[in-house]
Amino acid sequence: MKLPYVKLICALALCLTGTMAAIAQPYRQLNANDFTGAVPQGSGFYVAHTSCNVTMNYKARQQRGYYQLAFDIRLQFNPNRSWLNRQMITNPDMMAEVLRHEQGHYQIAYLMQQEMISELNLQRYTGDYQRQANNVFNRIDDKYRRMNTDYDNDTQHMQNRKQQEAWATYLSRELALIGNLAMNQ
Repeated sequence: MKLPYVKLICALALCLTGTMAAIAQPYRQLNANDFTGAVPQGSGFYVAHTSCNVTMNYKARQQRGYYQLAFDIRLQFNPNRSWLNRQMITNPDMMAEVLRHEQGHYQIAYLMQQEMISELNLQRYTGDYQRQANNVFNRIDDKYRRMNTDYDNDTQHMQNRKQQEAWATYLSRELALIGNLAMNQ
């Protein structure tokens, strides 16, 4: 038995195991324990931050003059980059409001993932499939980046309770639509 090969195989297995543990999570309700990141210096009046990523990978297969792409679109909540400034959260009701607002950011990321899955799978791809897939991804990514900014601006980072309620209603309705579409397919 050659020891260098055993070490290489073990190292690859550890890398793959670590990668597998860090990949996509299904939609879920966030709680205070999910926010394990350190509050950054200079965060000012901000009480919390939610970090999510949506990533795209695919495999292409040529078929009768066009390409069929098999997508893997993942939503990742990043607990180590998500934080709550617990010193500014003075009671359980405020914690519930903060979590509700942060859940909105997570919902926006989830909606982005779902729209990407839907739109990318509807496309017909040619030999320029990389550019085509990236264009769809970037267009949807831009849309949801703007939505996240609008969400914080409209709600004034949860301070405008009327707008926060309007956004919560809107996001809940959008999630319900996705659920209904999934059940009908």
